[in-house]
Amino acid sequence: MRSTSTVAPKPLSLPRLPVPELRKTLDRYLTSIEPFLLEDEAHGGLPFHSAYSLRAKWADEFAAGVGQLCQDRLLALDRASPHNWLDDNFWIKKAYLEWRSPLLVNSNWWLAFQDDNQIPAHAKEEIAGITPWQVRRGAWLVHRVLCFKDRLDRQELYPDTTRTGIWLRDSVSKMFSIARIPKPICDIFSKPPLPTQPDAQKIYIMIHGWCYAIPVYHPTSPLTLVGVQAMETRIRSAVADAQQRLASGEKAVPIGALTADTRDKWTANLQQLLDLSPQNQKTHQVICNSLLGLSFDGAAPTPLTGQEGLTSHLCAIRAANSNVANRIFDKPYTIIVDPSTRAGSSGEHSPCDAMVPSIVAEWALVDGVDASFFDAPEPAPFASQAAADNTGWERLDWDVDAKFEAECSAALVRAKAIIDDSDANVFWFQEYGTDWIKAALKQSPDAYIQMVLQLAYFKTRGAFTATYETALTRMFKRGRTETIRTFTKESRAWVLGMVDGNTSQQTRRNLLHHALHAHSALTREAATGRGIDRHLLGLRLMLRPLSGEEAALFDDELFQRSQTWRLSTSGLSAGDLFKGTGFGATYEDGYGINYLAAPDMIKFGIESKFSCSRTSTDGLKDAIFEALNDMQTLCLATDAAVVSERTSHL
Repeated sequence: MRSTSTVAPKPLSLPRLPVPELRKTLDRYLTSIEPFLLEDEAHGGLPFHSAYSLRAKWADEFAAGVGQLCQDRLLALDRASPHNWLDDNFWIKKAYLEWRSPLLVNSNWWLAFQDDNQIPAHAKEEIAGITPWQVRRGAWLVHRVLCFKDRLDRQELYPDTTRTGIWLRDSVSKMFSIARIPKPICDIFSKPPLPTQPDAQKIYIMIHGWCYAIPVYHPTSPLTLVGVQAMETRIRSAVADAQQRLASGEKAVPIGALTADTRDKWTANLQQLLDLSPQNQKTHQVICNSLLGLSFDGAAPTPLTGQEGLTSHLCAIRAANSNVANRIFDKPYTIIVDPSTRAGSSGEHSPCDAMVPSIVAEWALVDGVDASFFDAPEPAPFASQAAADNTGWERLDWDVDAKFEAECSAALVRAKAIIDDSDANVFWFQEYGTDWIKAALKQSPDAYIQMVLQLAYFKTRGAFTATYETALTRMFKRGRTETIRTFTKESRAWVLGMVDGNTSQQTRRNLLHHALHAHSALTREAATGRGIDRHLLGLRLMLRPLSGEEAALFDDELFQRSQTWRLSTSGLSAGDLFKGTGFGATYEDGYGINYLAAPDMIKFGIESKFSCSRTSTDGLKDAIFEALNDMQTLCLATDAAVVSERTSHL
């Protein structure tokens, strides 16, 4: 008889991230600098062919000489690396951990959630003080996030038989029970605890600047998540304790502000803080080992509705002057809820890219607060609760002296300066979205949005700039990201055609087609391990200058200029469950732009600096809206022209 048993599918294994071919990377690099050389020529610089020939000569010399040595060293490093040459050796350090700027705005990402329609309207009108519905939504979101984590770990979601499952499980694991620890020169990550360790079964919450630990797993084998009702009860008890402390006149020392300081300043302060007492060592260790953070802000920024409401919500999630001490900026994932139950998340960027926590958040937000999971559909007012029960939570206090109180005050002043200079905003374009783009152009909506940003930037600055777009290399084992260089000779030609009144609409449409095609080709190359920027970084790091090795290619000012990303951009999901998202500009005179492209709308999160006279978030927003409308007009007009032309010949 034929057996009816089935064999479980074998888990997939992802290929290693390749080391690209040296000659191909150099050729692609030369192509990428062509628009810069054309711009230089147009503004009185060297003729294009002379300038290009010089760079081609340097590339040839590099390929024939020290470049091949660097390539061989990179290949040897890859063979000695457990996962790949990039992630195992230098990407996280060079991209993140060696940066000494504050994480606040400069590195951490932020994400504003849509309101929960299961929460009654009256609860959304509260604007001050910790509220019962605020606690309930916080408990619900934590529970949902940890349910996703557990189901992913058990392979009930995205199993290892799919590439997405392998990539997502590895990436999501880096969101939890870890923290960035400041160190001289280069930060490190805390060592992840074993899941059976008590600290790994806790979250930490921040209330009025005080920190508490809450166990959220039953210490059984296997570990099981406590019910959301029990989680809410424990959190309410900790909130009651914080409220009592506040009512008695006690005031939290704003240690959280120290984590928003420069990394060198935080390094020195943390070391001294840990040297002060064993209690400080314990508190810091629990925070590092805890699964995630939950911050209850004590005031809802107003207004609550409209465009100003969107902006105030997003900026409060990013951190505002009133809540900067109510965060630990070193943690990869913090859920934030204000008294009106508006919520969002923020996180330290280095363990995983913002796409990963956004996937987790989307899953958590699909189901709003379900009353059937709680003892009562309406949480009881805090006034009716007895004195704080001391079970199910613990204080995570700090022992500080007058010196540290002064350090915290100074850190708050510096954080306020960063926040006050951050021109962060979110804008919704609701005239059309990806459905219309795909139907009208039959090309990538992402490439289309990137061309929008090229045109908008040029309209505001009268110049072009190197533009960074994130591409995920998720098809490879421990793949992270690669750069898509949006500023190309094709995008330049199209933008110039759009601002030249003598260029016909049909010519502009043809130029747009070429620009979109070029961008899509670069996107495919980047996603499939054939990008150039990570490879160029690796080659440069393989040089041995102390041994006299040098490369004119890398010493060229254009090499650096082509990587000066005054436009730093990234697209996430359709974002139906998000109000907006954002991250900081990479350069003081640039923009950080995150966008959510849905079928019928596009949401843009834009950040720049008020202190720079050459940038304006509102100004760029207006230019983006104008570019989106101009491009639709162009596509509709040229489509109509084609029809008219065909009709005239009948």
